[in-house]
Amino acid sequence: MGIDAHGLNCLKYARRFGALGDTVTAGRQSLPLSAEVLAAKAGFRDPGPERSPFGERLMIEAFDASSVESIDASDYEQATYIHDMNLPMPAGMKTYDTVIDFGTIEHVYRITQAMENLVSLCKVGGQILHVTPANNFCGHGFWQVSPELFFSLYSERNGFRDTEVFVASRKNHSRWFKVVPPVNGKRIHIISQSKVYAICRTVLDRREASPFSVQQSDYASQWVHGVGQNVEAALAAAGKTEETFAEKFAYKYFRGLSGLNPGLTPMPAGG
Repeated sequence: MGIDAHGLNCLKYARRFGALGDTVTAGRQSLPLSAEVLAAKAGFRDPGPERSPFGERLMIEAFDASSVESIDASDYEQATYIHDMNLPMPAGMKTYDTVIDFGTIEHVYRITQAMENLVSLCKVGGQILHVTPANNFCGHGFWQVSPELFFSLYSERNGFRDTEVFVASRKNHSRWFKVVPPVNGKRIHIISQSKVYAICRTVLDRREASPFSVQQSDYASQWVHGVGQNVEAALAAAGKTEETFAEKFAYKYFRGLSGLNPGLTPMPAGG
């Protein structure tokens, strides 16, 4: 749980939409980045020997958080609130302008409850940020997260807007790939040789009562059109054009983190 290079890029991206405001983090966020990186990438002056190993001061001074609180199952890092994210949040918890999960939900057994907790902590009009393992992190935690989860949970149907998902190699801090939202029964396949993060920003537009409506998009499309598991037939039934030879070729041979993958659009990290 910490603000690494991609976490820093995610904060920079979120800052484009406004100040962080009142902020809460799932787990207290460590700050492993060097003083040189923080100065170059965020304009943050390292206080030297007085520097805290945690990221509250960075978020306040560089990203205009008005306050930063944290939630953890243990008091070992002196989080603001001690609460197991496997369980619903206590009644009466305050809500926040920015809710941050940088490497926490994959360690929570009841990951769906953890994500509902994050939503419950977000103000209407507030944002939720994730940087979480996607590929090649087996053994790191309980879960590795597909972009499909973010698109399906943080949908307009469930009260969210402006949901964006990116993937990035842990080794390459300068480049993100924006994930094309899956539509009309098309899955977005992402394979990789390196460790890959899924990065998400969404805005809570209105508060809907849980449980949320979350179904994998390609199956939901097939159920509507009644065509079993034939994706191309689902496209035809929906009046959509079938995949071209070029698309099929690209999916087959370039499904890694590449601009040749039709489901990914390369961009500078942090926008």
